[in-house]
Amino acid sequence: MGKYLTEFIGTFFLVLTIGCCVVGGAVPAPLAIGSALMVMVFAGGHVSGAHYNPAVTLAVTMRGRCSIADVVPYIVSQVAGAVVAALAVKFLFAGEKMAAVQAMDLSKTIPQALLAEFLYTFALAYVVLNVATAKANANNSFYGLAIGSTVLAGAFSVGGISGGAFNPAVAVGITTLGLAAAANIWIYLVADFAGAALAAIVFKIINPDDK
Repeated sequence: MGKYLTEFIGTFFLVLTIGCCVVGGAVPAPLAIGSALMVMVFAGGHVSGAHYNPAVTLAVTMRGRCSIADVVPYIVSQVAGAVVAALAVKFLFAGEKMAAVQAMDLSKTIPQALLAEFLYTFALAYVVLNVATAKANANNSFYGLAIGSTVLAGAFSVGGISGGAFNPAVAVGITTLGLAAAANIWIYLVADFAGAALAAIVFKIINPDDK
């Protein structure tokens, strides 16, 4: 149960930070978002592995460092954390700020959004696998910074193209908030899971002896 609660808490504060920054107009939001992920990874890594992302859970499972029995509970915990965080943001910003929220329209840039999400979810999962699961990097002290910085770089680079989710749970959270259109959620699901799966395959190719 501790692992699942950790995944809920970490994902909650990640999505809470995203929602508060975007709805509240914080600039530059990616700094706060990357920092939130970093500290939550450091806080929960020793308990659950600090995935906070269904796509990362997929990659870590394919790599062989997450039990099949934990996959569904992890993803449920992550999505639940994202939804509760979205509801908290709606309460915190009830009024004019929430009324002014508009969903990002990806209908005319679907190929670009798919590629942006795919590339940076690949990068995120690739970094997670290498800094947090590789035997050569066991017990390192930089994994949280590396993971948070990857999301920071992705949010700055392609946030304006796809919204910069790189995480199906985040996609559910921003959709619940109205920052992303429900009709576009498939973009995040397809691109993010595909990017994570490829990262796991590439990790195994590069590290054939790291079983």
